[in-house]
Amino acid sequence: MPVSRRLRQLKGLLASLLITAPGLAPAAGAAEVLELRFDGLELPVNLEQLDGWSRSPSGGPGDGGDLAVWLDLLDPGSRQDLKILLRAPLLRDTSFGQQLLDSWAGSQMLARLGDLLTTPDGRSSTAVLQTTLQRLLETRQDVSTIGLLRALPVQRLSLQLDGLYDLALQWRQQIDLQRQALQRLQALALPERRTVPFAFGERTSLRARRQGLVVAHRPQLLPLEIWPAPAPAAQRGSVPPDRPWLLMMPGLGGNADQFGWLAGELAERGWSVVVLQHPGSDGPALKAALDGQRPPPGAETLAIRLADINAVLAAQRRGELSVQGQGVVLLGHSMGGLSALLAAGVVPEPGLGERCRKALDRLPIANPSRLLQCQLPSTQLPERSAPPADLRGLVLLNGFGSLLWPRRGLASLQVPVLMVGGSLDLVTPPLEEQLRLFLQGRDPRSRLVMVEGGSHFSPVRLMPTDEVLFRLDAELVGVDPARVQSALLRLTTEYLHTLEQPLLLPAQRRVHQGVTLDVLDAAAARRWRAGLEP
Repeated sequence: MPVSRRLRQLKGLLASLLITAPGLAPAAGAAEVLELRFDGLELPVNLEQLDGWSRSPSGGPGDGGDLAVWLDLLDPGSRQDLKILLRAPLLRDTSFGQQLLDSWAGSQMLARLGDLLTTPDGRSSTAVLQTTLQRLLETRQDVSTIGLLRALPVQRLSLQLDGLYDLALQWRQQIDLQRQALQRLQALALPERRTVPFAFGERTSLRARRQGLVVAHRPQLLPLEIWPAPAPAAQRGSVPPDRPWLLMMPGLGGNADQFGWLAGELAERGWSVVVLQHPGSDGPALKAALDGQRPPPGAETLAIRLADINAVLAAQRRGELSVQGQGVVLLGHSMGGLSALLAAGVVPEPGLGERCRKALDRLPIANPSRLLQCQLPSTQLPERSAPPADLRGLVLLNGFGSLLWPRRGLASLQVPVLMVGGSLDLVTPPLEEQLRLFLQGRDPRSRLVMVEGGSHFSPVRLMPTDEVLFRLDAELVGVDPARVQSALLRLTTEYLHTLEQPLLLPAQRRVHQGVTLDVLDAAAARRWRAGLEP
């Protein structure tokens, strides 16, 4: 249904309710009346009746009083969705909820919600929301939407439905935009190639060697997974003498073993690999946050991540790691990709604070990576250091940085980049977070790759111990991750070959076990971008 028609229908419903709803007077004590404001209309809703209606399983009036008569005019699906919204826990765990409220990201979300839920004189309810949530979390395990509203210590509240609808519309528009972008991408005239999968996942002899590295910036050893390439006789084919080694960085909350699938396969094919695990922003840190032992990790961990990268690079140069190569390729997923860009010497452009003030005027639900980007002005990053002298290239899986580099993008980068995104990625949307950066690059060997049906989590191989932390719906997982990973393995090996030989990865549409990868050079990426312009 067109958005304008939905707006007219909602406005008409609110108008009829405003005219015919019974008079509602605020009761003493906690909040009893929620005033809905939309497009100039004001509708008082009795929270006690709304609470009673939400508890009624049959959809009948129940304890909803006169309000139930009007709410039951909604279609059955909408009624059920509204009841779920009202009764579902906002926070399911007391300890985690308190840690989330103390985090930078949690405070930003609460501030934006406070702007939508205001006191009768129009002031933000942020402070009241925070103190009420903390009080509720101390006395109960779950806090629902209706429970929070009724517990707020003001008699009357105003909910700005315009802003709430704008948030929902923002999400829908992002999904529609990415769907249209995929259609434009599929319309590009690219030569098609069907690739044959490797013998994926059939390694027999290679195993990672775990090593703890002594580093000056951490009190404990830095955990590494090391995958040295086997001797040349055991490798498939000959090994060029100028082959680089790879340093891999997982994303926020990620573990080294989640990328063992890629590290082991590349080692089998002749590239030595080291996979970093960053204590403080890895799986155990995320679990500690869920258990209420610490705030969720965020951009404040970037400084120590960069120190980890520099320490590993220095250790390899000193011969303390059993990996060899002529130069290094940095490979990172999500925040690991951002770490790789910063380690490569790409400095955020001036004015990030002002750009973030505009970006955070409303919750960035259509691009959550902006919360991480906008935490950077409040963190202490190390001073700019020169990029590694032996840096050969970058591989960025679902990377981001549109607010950090809005104009120059990757123009200052002196090495080629393989930048991979997914058409279903709603965490780092590809049009903003990959295409925009890629278009500013200069190296003719760089490539932008869109995985049709790929999500933010497609490159991640979840281990049995991760299932507690990552319970992802099918919509967030995208097409079969194993097939996507097989396609990414072949693509990555071909890209790495271009760093060793005078080759260019051709712009093409690759079909690999039913997974389509659109490989774009700079010219094809510009044609795609031009097709998206109004």
